[in-house]
Amino acid sequence: MPYLLENQGTPIEVHLVGERGSGAQCKQVQDFHKLHEQCVQNGTLFEDPDFPACDSSVFFSCTPSRSFKWKRPHELTKKPKLFHEGATRFDVVQGELGDCWLLAAMANLTLNQALFYRVVPDDQGFENDYAGIFHFRFWQYGRWIDVVVDDRLPTFNDTLVFMHSKDKNEFWSALLEKAYAKLHGSYEALKGGTTCEAMEDFTGGVTEFYEIKKAPDNLFKIMLKAYERWSLMGCAVEPDVNITEMEQDNGLIKGHAYSITAVRMVEVDTPRVTGKIPLIRVRNPWGNECEWKGAWSDRSPEWTLVNENERKELGLTFDHDGEFWISFRDFVLNFTRLEICNLNPDSLDDEPLTQVSKKKWDTHVFESSWVPGCTAGGCRNYLDTFWMNPQYRVTLEDVDDDDDDELCTMIVALMQKHHRSKRKTRQGCLTIGYAIYSLNDPDNLPKPLPKDFFKYTASKAKSPSFINLREVNCRFKLPPGSYCIIPSTFDPGERGEFVLRVFTEKENKMSEYDEDVGLKTPDEEVQVEQNEVEENKDQQIKNVFASISGQDLEVDCYELQEVLNIGLKQEFHIDELSLDVCRSMIAMMDEDRSGKLKMEEFLKLWVDIRMWKNAFKVYDKDESGFLSTLELRMALNSAGYRVNSNILRTLVLRYGKKEQMNFEDFLMCTVKLKSMIESFLERDPKRIGCAKFTLEEWVEKTMYS
Repeated sequence: MPYLLENQGTPIEVHLVGERGSGAQCKQVQDFHKLHEQCVQNGTLFEDPDFPACDSSVFFSCTPSRSFKWKRPHELTKKPKLFHEGATRFDVVQGELGDCWLLAAMANLTLNQALFYRVVPDDQGFENDYAGIFHFRFWQYGRWIDVVVDDRLPTFNDTLVFMHSKDKNEFWSALLEKAYAKLHGSYEALKGGTTCEAMEDFTGGVTEFYEIKKAPDNLFKIMLKAYERWSLMGCAVEPDVNITEMEQDNGLIKGHAYSITAVRMVEVDTPRVTGKIPLIRVRNPWGNECEWKGAWSDRSPEWTLVNENERKELGLTFDHDGEFWISFRDFVLNFTRLEICNLNPDSLDDEPLTQVSKKKWDTHVFESSWVPGCTAGGCRNYLDTFWMNPQYRVTLEDVDDDDDDELCTMIVALMQKHHRSKRKTRQGCLTIGYAIYSLNDPDNLPKPLPKDFFKYTASKAKSPSFINLREVNCRFKLPPGSYCIIPSTFDPGERGEFVLRVFTEKENKMSEYDEDVGLKTPDEEVQVEQNEVEENKDQQIKNVFASISGQDLEVDCYELQEVLNIGLKQEFHIDELSLDVCRSMIAMMDEDRSGKLKMEEFLKLWVDIRMWKNAFKVYDKDESGFLSTLELRMALNSAGYRVNSNILRTLVLRYGKKEQMNFEDFLMCTVKLKSMIESFLERDPKRIGCAKFTLEEWVEKTMYS
């Protein structure tokens, strides 16, 4: 069960790793507190069965070139500690794993204590009740996950192989890296990435990318505002295609991730000039002498232009610690990419952030998936299927403060799930993106927006590109109004799960833009006409029913199967209708819970069956005996059922086969829908969209239907 974490007075729901709905795969639910208590009582040290101390937890694509020994901290040092004099950005040192992007984010995380201790809980350590078990929290696809690990770490020659702290007695960084590796399946899964990915997983924030050469003119103002709001920032230098992490003459390393630890306007006083100059403080996660060598670097003459008090206020040091200052001008000239992680409202409730700014983003989060033949419509290039993608309506009402153009800021972030864990099966990221359409009269538009809308309407905005990254996001300035966001893969028919997040400066209204689930009047073209031909068919089926039902004039599921086999075989190639369908039909019509149908009940059912048969035939245009899942929604709608993309996706996954559905499966769909909707409406007489069932009633309804 998820639990509430009281974080500076802000309750945060935290799921346990392995728990249903946690989004994190694990063989069993792991509760840190229960496992810790068990180990203490038994006098044992925890050994994690879900992330064992073996090579498969390190690599998935190869075997190690040398043998690692997994050791606990007390086997490496006499007095291990989780923290040595607190956690700082100077603690973290990169090991042999190519995860400098993760190190840069961890260094940034230490800059804010409230955020840091949310990820690295301080209710653990090597002193009291030590049991070899630790836990860490990560934001994953809309929820916080508590990940448990043991403290066995891979070593070679009694030295930690991967991430570690400068102080040999400190182990928070090594254990945090292990928990993150477990979350993604292995240490190797952490090779290569962007700082923003880890920053989002540490905060639940949303990150913006800036290619610095194409950045807006007010980039420094954006960075300064971000720093003042405790946003986490990272930067990088464009890599050399031939050399991994190549050091340049200026001290910066190509293809390397850095963290930004301060953005300041610094007072400069010279005989000729007095004023402020924009400076950026940057840290190389290697934490060594590999630093910027140009103007404003350690011990450069420019620092003589800053008075001593201001230098102290800046915390200026000239140690070989990987941290350096650089002017904004040189920053723009030498770095190529900037990432800013904007914190979500939960994080902004924490102290000391509210001492800096009361401003928060208004946030909406939606989870869904692309299912082939159902909700995987591809991009706008594929007009026939584009409308099938999930659709979301957002209404912007109030313009930003101090916006001369009367516009609203909106950041849209589309994230695909589980991209790192898929590496084991050689699956790469899907190519994803989104389009945004203006809705001029949303209350009078069909839901969802149909193909013709997109045929004649151009998008108002869209993601910068479709790209195979974990997340695609962009900042937009739009006039007040209603908009529809369509997230999609580039090609149709691709399967994947996603999270859509929308951040706005002012409060907005957002919801899925789809049909309300329910019943409606069936279309005329599928309703049964009362004519001589149909009356003859009715009489024939009555005679069949009478001959099979026997003296009690009732049929059970086996007898109903016989009746329907005779009634339908002339129009469909059905050898035998399944008993499951017949049982469901009886449950739908069986008012007295006898398990049988009387003649009157059967005749009502027969009217429905003929209507469903007509709907199937209308949309089985090629007379193949199958409906494509694209045709399924239209057939159900014609037969009187309003379903949204979530329900449609469920029906396709449950009853479809290879993106098709035969008549028997279509019957099961319609019977199930009719049963469940009518059961709900019985308990919702005021039509408020809410019904009350006891557990016993709910189990009875769902099991019998």
